Amino acid sequence: MKRLLILFLLASPANADIQHTISKSSSLTVGAAATHAKRVGTSYSISGSGIDTTDGTTANTISAGTVTSGLYVPGAIAVTQDVPGAAFSFSASLTTGDTLPTSAVTTGATPNFSDIITTASGTAGSLGSTITDQALTITAGGANTVALGQIINEIKVD
Repeated sequence: MKRLLILFLLASPANADIQHTISKSSSLTVGAAATHAKRVGTSYSISGSGIDTTDGTTANTISAGTVTSGLYVPGAIAVTQDVPGAAFSFSASLTTGDTLPTSAVTTGATPNFSDIITTASGTAGSLGSTITDQALTITAGGANTVALGQIINEIKVD
């Protein structure tokens, strides 16, 4: 047993560096009001079979229409069946787009476009965070707010 004790005493000493780091952070954001507006264009299509079209003066054609304030307005179209009593199909589709604005939109006003997404400004309400030695506390706010909290616990042994 004494020999074993001497063997243990001959062992080289060990050394280890231990580093322990705790970091806490929080980020609070209150969003601003925003509006995204997209102008919708005009779309017009016509199709069919077993029919004849005319713009009133020329057979097998349609009117070019007009453009006013950036808005397409189709002209007159007359459709007649090729063979009376025979099968035919006819389809016309018109999506009226947004007119071109004549002036810039006033801040806070809604533009005259069809595709609009509006987000109200955030309300902080009770939005907040508290960092102590023991904890990180995040309190939710009102609409359009973001609260993030992070704790990093790092142990490094060399």
